[in-house]
Amino acid sequence: MPTSDPNPRAPLRVLFVTGLLTLLPIWLTWVVFKFVFGLLSDLSRPLVGPLLAGVAQEHPRFGWLAHAWALTAFGVIATVALILLVGWLARRVAGQRALAWFEIAIRRVPLAKTVYGSARQLLDLMQAPPDGGQRVVLIEFPHPGMKAVGFLTRTLRDEATGRELAAVYVPTTPNPTGGYLEIVPVEDLIATDWTVDQAMTFIISGGAVAPKRMPYSGAATDAVAPD
Repeated sequence: MPTSDPNPRAPLRVLFVTGLLTLLPIWLTWVVFKFVFGLLSDLSRPLVGPLLAGVAQEHPRFGWLAHAWALTAFGVIATVALILLVGWLARRVAGQRALAWFEIAIRRVPLAKTVYGSARQLLDLMQAPPDGGQRVVLIEFPHPGMKAVGFLTRTLRDEATGRELAAVYVPTTPNPTGGYLEIVPVEDLIATDWTVDQAMTFIISGGAVAPKRMPYSGAATDAVAPD
C-alpha cells in the first residue's frame, strides 16, 4: 500500500507512481474476477439466455432479465450451482457410478479419451502428495539465471544414458490452467517445502502472496516423485 506523503506539493512523477501503485492491485483484482466470472457465465449462457429472454418477453415487468448484466449474473449463479451439485453427487454412491459410466463412455471416443484421461490424471496427481518426495520444485526457466515454480509430475530415464529425468509442469500467471511441460534432469531440480496450495496461491497472485522464504539457491534433495 502506498504511504502517505507529508509534502502536498509532490512532483508529478511521485504522484503518478503513487496513483499507479494504488490502482494496480484494484485492476489486477478486476482482471482476475472478470476472467473467472466470464468463464463461469459462458458455460451456462446457452441455457440461461433463452430462459431469461422468454421470461422477460412474457412478463414485461421482468424486462430487466434481458439485460447483459442479468444474463452474466444468472449465468454465474447457475454454473456455481451446477458445480456444487456435481461435487455433492460425486461424494454419493449414485454420483460415483454415474461418473464411472461417463468415463467408460468417453474412453471410447479417441480424441476425448486422450484429453479427458490426461487432465484427470494430472488433477489426481496434483491432489495426492508424492511418497518420499516433494511435489513443488524450482527449475531454471525460461533460461539460466531465472527460476520458475513447477510441479513435479513423474520421473523417467534417458534411454541412451539411463540419466534420471523429471517431468515438471510450469503453470502460467494468473491462469494456472495453461503452462509448459519441461523435461529436467533430476539433479537440476531445487526442492521446496511448499504445499501445492501455497504454490498455486503464489502463481495466481503473481507472487504477491507467498511464504517468506524460497530455496532459490538450494540444492536438489528429496525432490523425486515415484514413477
